[in-house]
Parts: sequence; C-alpha cells; structure tokens
Amino acid sequence: MPKPQIKPQSAKPGVADILRRAVDHHQRGQLTEAEALYRQVLAVQPGNFDALHLCGVLVHQRNQPAEALQLIARALKTNARSAAAHSNYGIVLAVLERHEEALNSYERAIKLKPDYAEALNNRGNTLRALKRANDALLSFERAIAARPDYSEAINNRGNALVELGRYEEALASYDQALLHRPAYPVALVNRGQCLVKLNRRDEALASIDRALSYQPRHAPALKERGHLLRDRKQLADALNCYEQALAIAPDDAVTHANRGLVLRDLKRFNEAFAAYDRALAVKPDYVEVVVARGNVFYELHAYDQALAEYERALEMQPDFAFGFNNRGNALNAMGRHEEALASYEHALALKPDYAEAQNNRGNALLDLNRPEEALADYESAVTHKPQAFALVNRGSALRYLDRTEDALDSFDRAIALDPELAEAHWNKALLCLSLGDFERGWAGYEWRWRGATDLTPRDFTQPQWRGEDLTGKTILLHAEQGFGDSIQFVRYVPMVAKRGAKIVLELPDSLVPLIGRVDGVIGMCRRGNALPLFDVHCPLLSLPLAFGTTIETIPASMPYLHAPAERVEKWRARFAGLERPRIGLVWSGKPSHKNDHNRSIALSQLEPLLSLAGVHFVSLQREYRDSDLPVLNRLPVLRIDDALTDFAETAAVIGELDLVIAVDTAVAHLAGAMGKPLWLLLSHIQDWRWLVQRNDSPWYPSARLFRQPRIGEWDVVITGVGHELAEFSKTCGTATK
Repeated sequence: MPKPQIKPQSAKPGVADILRRAVDHHQRGQLTEAEALYRQVLAVQPGNFDALHLCGVLVHQRNQPAEALQLIARALKTNARSAAAHSNYGIVLAVLERHEEALNSYERAIKLKPDYAEALNNRGNTLRALKRANDALLSFERAIAARPDYSEAINNRGNALVELGRYEEALASYDQALLHRPAYPVALVNRGQCLVKLNRRDEALASIDRALSYQPRHAPALKERGHLLRDRKQLADALNCYEQALAIAPDDAVTHANRGLVLRDLKRFNEAFAAYDRALAVKPDYVEVVVARGNVFYELHAYDQALAEYERALEMQPDFAFGFNNRGNALNAMGRHEEALASYEHALALKPDYAEAQNNRGNALLDLNRPEEALADYESAVTHKPQAFALVNRGSALRYLDRTEDALDSFDRAIALDPELAEAHWNKALLCLSLGDFERGWAGYEWRWRGATDLTPRDFTQPQWRGEDLTGKTILLHAEQGFGDSIQFVRYVPMVAKRGAKIVLELPDSLVPLIGRVDGVIGMCRRGNALPLFDVHCPLLSLPLAFGTTIETIPASMPYLHAPAERVEKWRARFAGLERPRIGLVWSGKPSHKNDHNRSIALSQLEPLLSLAGVHFVSLQREYRDSDLPVLNRLPVLRIDDALTDFAETAAVIGELDLVIAVDTAVAHLAGAMGKPLWLLLSHIQDWRWLVQRNDSPWYPSARLFRQPRIGEWDVVITGVGHELAEFSKTCGTATK
C-alpha cells in the first residue's frame, strides 16, 4: 500500500493541523499516535474524508481489514472521485479474498487516473489471484509504462511470467527490478524460485543468500533456503532455516509443514508428527499435512494408520488426486493390489497427466504380474514427466518381460537423470549379477546402503575392508540381510582367515549354533550384543566385492556347513524307521517377503508330487499358512515344525534326507551349503543369485533349478519335477537299501 498522502480539505480551524500531525506520525510508523489524532478529527467531523480514508489505511496495517473496509467505504461516500481511496479499498478487499470486488475497485481508480501505477500493479496482483495470468501481465506492463523504475511492478511481472511458464523472461524481469533496487529481498527470493524452475539450483541458493545478506530475518528467504538445502540433503541446515523462519513468523502453517518433512527425512518421526500437528493447529483444513502424516506412518510400515490418514484427507477434500495416489500406495503395500489399482484410477480420473500416479499404477500392475500393462504406464509417466524413479520401474517391467538389454538401458537413463538415485544403481546391479556381469554387479550392489533398501548402515568408526592386507588385524564380519544371505556368504570366512586376519563373526541368534563352527572364527557374537575391539569390518555380502569374485572364482567347495554331531545322532535315531527316499519339502517362505507372491506355492498345487508312491516327504517349514493346513492334514507329509528350533536343528534333519525340494528360501541355501541334492523351484522373476537361463548353480553344485517358463506357470514346473522325482525315487531307493 502506498504511503498515505493527503491534501486536507477541511476548512474547520485546527483540523488541517491535526491531520498533518497524524500523517506525520503515520509515516513514521507511530500508529497509535496517528490513530488517536485521526479519531480526534472524526469526533469533530465524522464525515472527514481524509481522516476516514487514512484511518482505514492505518487500521488495515493493524490487520483489522473488516473495520478498515468500513472506514474507507465511508470515505468514498464522502468523495467517490478519490483514485487513492478506491485503490486502497481494493487492497483491503483483496486481503479478504473478495477478488472480484477488489478488481472493480482498481478499475474505478484507474478510470479516474489512467496512469495510476500503484493501482495497475495491485490490479495485476488480483488478476493473478483470479488465475488470469495473461491479463495480470498486461496490467503490470501498463504500470511499468507509467513508471519505468517501479521495481515492485517489474518484480510482479516476473511472477506472472513464471505462472505462464516463461521462466527466462521472468528471470530477466527480476534482474531488471534489481537494477532499480539492488537490496530487494522479495525480488531476490522470487528470482531464486525461478532459477529452481530452470534447474539452476546453485544460482538459486546464491540469490536467496543475497536476499538474506540484506535482510537476515526475511522469513520467505529462510523458507526457500530450507527447501534448497533439503534438496541437497543438507538436512540439519535446512531444519535450522525453517526454525529461524518460525521464530519470525510462528503461525506459518507451511513452514511448520516443511519442518515436519525435514524431521521425517532425519527419521525423527515423533518430532515430525509434532510439527504436522502445529501446522494443523494453525490451519485445520491443511489437507497436504494430513497426507504428510500418512506418509510418516507409511515410512514406518504402519500401513493401516497411513491408510486412515489418507482417507481422512479424502474426506476433507474428495477431489484430492494426491490423496488417492498415496492411498493406493498404502493399499499396495498391504498386498491389496486390486484396491490400490482402483485408487490410482481415481487419482488419474481427477488428474490425467499425473505422472506419479501413472508410475504407481504401474507398480500395482507389476505386483499383479501384468508387466505389459505396467510398462505402458511407466512409458506414459516418463512421457508426462521424465523422472528417474519411473525409469527404474520401467526397467523392472522390462526385466519381467526378459528384455534385459532394454532394462539396463532404462536403468542407465535413470542414473543419467539422477546420478545419486540409489534405486537405479541397485536395480542395475541386481540385473548385472543375474546376467553374470559380476564386475559391475558387485560394485553396484554397494548402493544398498545409500537408500536403495531398508538396510541401515552400521555406524562403525572403523573402515570397511575392501580387500587390502589383513595381517595382524581383527576383522568384524557381520550379517546384514536374511538368513539365506548369511548362509550363502559365510563361505568366504575361511578365505578371509587366509589373509592373516583374526575374525569376529556377528550373526542372528538362530544361525549361531550352526555357523559358529566355521574355521577361522575366534569370536562369535549374537546380533545386538556388545562387540569386541576390531580394526576393520565387512558386511558378509560385500565379501565378493572385496575378493573380486567372478563366476569362475566363486568359492564352491562343498560342503562348508555341517550339523552338530549330537543333533545328527538324535535325528538319525528318530528317522530310523522312515523308509527312503526321504524328501525334504519347503513350498512357501515368509509372507512379508517382497516377492513372496511369486516365489511361494500353494501346497495344493504340489499334490501331484505328494501323491507319488514310495516317496516320503518331510516338511522343513516352521510355520504354515492357514490356507495350507487343510491340505497338509490330508497328505502324507511328516511334520516336525515343533522340533525345528534353529538352523542347526534343520541342518541335522537335512543330513538324514536324500533330497530337498524347495522354493527360494533360507532352507534351500542350507541344503546347498551342506552339499545335499537340492531341487530349487524358481518363479519366472527370481533372485539375482540364480542367474538367468541356467538349470544349475555355480554357488551350489548340488542344485538343480526348475524355472517357470512364464509368470505364474507353476504347473509346468511341478510336472517336470514330478517326472524327475519318479526316476530319482527308483535310483535312490536302490542305492540306499
């Protein structure tokens, strides 16, 4: 609002002098003194135009727009030909979000004074609020024509150009404003935001820092600096910026929300919830914050609570496409893929070019084993908004379709777009490993610690071992993922010992009785217990990288794991009356496994195998799904789950069997590590370690691989295994009598 200026019109003695003193106080920012004098005039002359008008301006400055509107309206009844009063009336209406009325007021002011630069500028701002950016641009141009050095209008012209997507022109406009007024924080902040649109983030940060050099307590600049630092992953600095901004403007709901986002990034989830609560206290209908709360629950894998928050957001705003998208994510994570699909469809009906929802619908389709449709969604998402994560998912769909070269190209495109995207490097590494390209695969596999998985890096001060000399040193080797991973890669422990190292091995409880007997280990620790002193460390799955493992150099001397002798004797006695062939069976893994819907088999599908005459099956599973129990109860399968207390016990059982038939679980790795004949039943999209297009495994020479020819085709696999098992039972029965 322009500084108040008056030409006193009252002829009453003393009134003009009082008005001049009031204006002097007003212009000095002494609002209390000025208001008292304005009201003194009004007590004598209730219809005094200048006192009504300028008191209205002052009351507006005190954030009392309703009273301001009344005062200025009374002034206009006294003098309807004041362009300044019409303009100021429009300003108050705009604050009250009565934009159409504000526009009419500005039009009246401009009709009275066509070259009224301030009214033209304010008119432009109101046109922007009405989403009429082209008309706003014309209004700003008229203001600048009337007053070429009008830096505020030049800045606002830049804002209109940004809304029209004309970023380079907007940047030039901000620079022009700064030529006239170098110490202009608002223009510098807008310039920084424009540079972000142009993906020139370093320059954007410099512009924001320049704004803060002129006005260190400029809340919008601090907020924008927080955004840029969060993008750079400088989370502590970003948090500090938001907190400084809140010290200036404590009731800014948006800043509370952004502070919550940083706290979520820092895994300080309780504080994030508190920040979101503060935002909602200021703005109860802040639907984006309700979704953000849901996102924290989602990150905590509390999908039920996440879903509840997303549905609460949709109750607040039923046409909120973002809410439907995130609701779909929660449903998909809960395994409710069809419902997730419907939620994404709703999001896309509301916003057809919503690239993130197209990508996520592709994820649901891929989980439903519909890769062709998923690929189409990923292609569409990338077309609408080139994003690295959509290219990663596109690569996964191409892998499902056995288009490995195209998949690698998609991962490379993602990396080119976002070189720090861990998921792109990780997925490329998994594909390289499955193709036998171990050189690129092992190097890329290290990206698992940078956010590509749920793994949390250990906070050791000691360095990670990468193959250097270990003479005289103590190394901690530690498990990191599933039981099967530990079983597979513990084979490297004797190789580490040959490098002259003293080895401390950290494992989960259920593996300690089995693996604690590995040669070269001087100390065994259970995960979570205190660790002894050590010089270097290495996760078990980083050992192939340290040794430069290729397919030809995989350590595959079998067996490298053995059951404890005392347990072997117990099971030998228990199985003494069980005829051969004895076949261990595992048909399902943990339901929580990401690929469980593909790797596990319903027990009913195995009935053709289980009905073979003369074959004796022993279940090696510790847990059963409710859907399998009725089948299990009527089939000739020996259950011993109550006795399988740890992997040493399972190993002792496997030692008394002739063959293990299993889906891809830890038991399969255990059988392979013991050198026991292993028939592995693999889904079409299988884990990287089984490579592609092979029916054997360089990791486990005793293994035979039976692969699905296409997604979901277990019947083909089971028929093939049935033929082989019939022959095996003949030879096994003869050989073991």
